[in-house]
Amino acid sequence: MQTVWQRLAVWTGTLVMVSLLQTFAQSGQAPATFLLDGTVLKANKEKIQRGDQALVAARQSLLATADQILTKPTHSVVEKSKTPPSGDKHDYMSVGPYWWPDPTKPNGLPYIRKDGQINPERMAIQDNAYLNELCSQVQTLAVAYYFSDDEKYARRAADLLRNWFLDPKTRMNPNLNYGQAIPGITEGRGIGLIDTRGLAEVADAVQLLKASKAWPQRDQVALQGWYRQFLDWMLTSPIGKDEEDEHNNHGTYYDFQTIAFALFLGDKDQARQMIEKKTYARIQSQLKADGSQPHELARTLSWNYSVMNLKGFFGLAALAENVGIDLWNYETPDGKSIKKAYLWLLPYAENQKPWEHKQIKELHLDEFRPVMAVAETKYGRLADTESKPSVNDPFFALTRSLF
Repeated sequence: MQTVWQRLAVWTGTLVMVSLLQTFAQSGQAPATFLLDGTVLKANKEKIQRGDQALVAARQSLLATADQILTKPTHSVVEKSKTPPSGDKHDYMSVGPYWWPDPTKPNGLPYIRKDGQINPERMAIQDNAYLNELCSQVQTLAVAYYFSDDEKYARRAADLLRNWFLDPKTRMNPNLNYGQAIPGITEGRGIGLIDTRGLAEVADAVQLLKASKAWPQRDQVALQGWYRQFLDWMLTSPIGKDEEDEHNNHGTYYDFQTIAFALFLGDKDQARQMIEKKTYARIQSQLKADGSQPHELARTLSWNYSVMNLKGFFGLAALAENVGIDLWNYETPDGKSIKKAYLWLLPYAENQKPWEHKQIKELHLDEFRPVMAVAETKYGRLADTESKPSVNDPFFALTRSLF
């Protein structure tokens, strides 16, 4: 007959084996990301384990960047010297980038618009810079954790997330009432929501942290609570509804955020309804049948905004895959589509045609290379050149994602 200690040893050993089997099974599954392609992440991790030299090099480069993040300071919205009209520094603030003092007015008010020309005064309030930094850092750390299984990256990502979203002393309030203000005109605008488009990438990156002890379920639930409040604000507030009505890249990235947030909250029905009720209409209203984007071509940085908006539509197509909708190949009844928008820009990106629309800053064709690489996975080889699009970016090499 077994002694108590023998039975305890068997029981403990069984628990250890079950735990190891669960860990092994989990490691063999594709991560439940909804913006990054989990199957691509899993396949590339396996290639690295088999010694793929290009991916091993990309992994090392990404880890080096992640190591640098470990030493950088932590920032929050409460650091700004200026207090929002609410009196609460936990409220995010930013100033419209293209608005300048009116030289004909003694006090410069109200500001006037110079499209495409960024007023450096904007950086006096650093909430936007800190938020962009947070989004980039969390995503890099989460991907570094996935490809290395090193807890130090997950711990740092978790600390950043708690500081920005959860800690009562430093958290951002879940609204954007004071985004892209215009001195002398408004304290905040709907188009300020373009500032938060990186939050979709954060929500997706968190999916890679769930296997870590550094990110327990209580933090996941708390973060989802923050996102639920922010999504409700986007859908119901006057400022949120104002952004929803935009007919250019602002409308595209409004959908990008709301759909990503719904998926993060596990509400696929809401995500599907948003695509069917809003995103189909975006394709109809923003694109011409030939694939051109008239709202973006009207800007002084027409190339930049055309590419930016197309990336937004590519992001929406990636999100739509999670609810069984194929936006990559969707066409409106009159023939408008994301694919045609890509094909319209392609000859310019390949330097086969000169860009004849207004562009007050230098045009960089290289920024289209990742778009081409993603398009090839969805549409096949459509460019006339024989060479495949080369993207010298370790994050892209590992994720094959624009976001």
